[in-house]
Order: sequence, then structure tokens, then C-alpha cells
Amino acid sequence: MADTARARRLAKRIAQIVATGLEHQVKDPRLAMVTITGAKVTPDLRDATVYYTVFGDEADQSSTAAALSRVTGFLRSMVGQQTGVRFTPTLTFVPDTVPDQARRVEELLAKAREADAEVARLASNAQPAGDPQPYRVPEEGDQEPASDSSDADEEDGSELRGGPHRA
Repeated sequence: MADTARARRLAKRIAQIVATGLEHQVKDPRLAMVTITGAKVTPDLRDATVYYTVFGDEADQSSTAAALSRVTGFLRSMVGQQTGVRFTPTLTFVPDTVPDQARRVEELLAKAREADAEVARLASNAQPAGDPQPYRVPEEGDQEPASDSSDADEEDGSELRGGPHRA
């Protein structure tokens, strides 16, 4: 088994080799708008998955997938020649969904910003539902109620010893 660092280095090298091969060696016009976004190699270095994006619509993407499957053997032989590994990994091309997911996240963030702006606009003109000051604040004219004699008995602790005892 190879270590994961070696697998990552090999994956990066495979992505570079495939991108260069598509740009300079392969003369298929269907592969003109392909971008290699990355690659992953299994830990045993036997299989490589190469991720790509295509600029265009669904028809361009399907024709690109067909063209990539046609040139897979040529690209694999290039990888074998330029990497020097004992076993050349098989190549599998997979369309990269990260740009689509990023576009979707951007749309959701734009909707959230619009909703936040609407809430802020509504909150700027908002009035409290009840009393503006729900807690009672004593005014200058109000006085505290006078304390009665039962409060004084409680303060000296006489009720705690069995009732009010007067001396």
C-alpha cells in the first residue's frame, strides 16, 4: 500500500499530464473547452479519477464525455510514460459538479441577502407591540408603600422562634 501523500502527489501529476495532453497532443475539437479540475488516486495507485468541467450546454457536455472516453487509452499511455510508476493507473473521467454547486450556493446567498434587506427595511419602521416601556418605573410623585409592623417583627427574627413575643 502506498501512503496518502504519494497518492496525492501522483493525482496532482496525473491532472497536469492529462491537461497538457488534452491541450497539446489531442486534436479533437470537442475537447477544446475542457478544463481538468483535479484528480484522485486510490491508495493502491491502481485507479485514478480525473474531474473535468466543460464550458457549454448539455450537448457539449455529452459530446465531451464521448470524446474523453475515446482518448482515454492515449492519455493513460502518456501518464505511464511521464510518471514512471510500476503500474499505470486506469483513468476514469467524471464531470466536476463543484462549479454547479458553487453557483447554487451563490444563488442561495443572494436570496438570503435580499431577505435580510427586507427584514431590515421592515424593522426600521417598526413600533413596539405593547407598552414602549413594559417595566414599571417609579415616577417622582410616586412613593413606596409604608411598611407595616409585621415587617418589623420579621426583621428581628421573633416569629422564627415560635411567634410574636413581647417583652
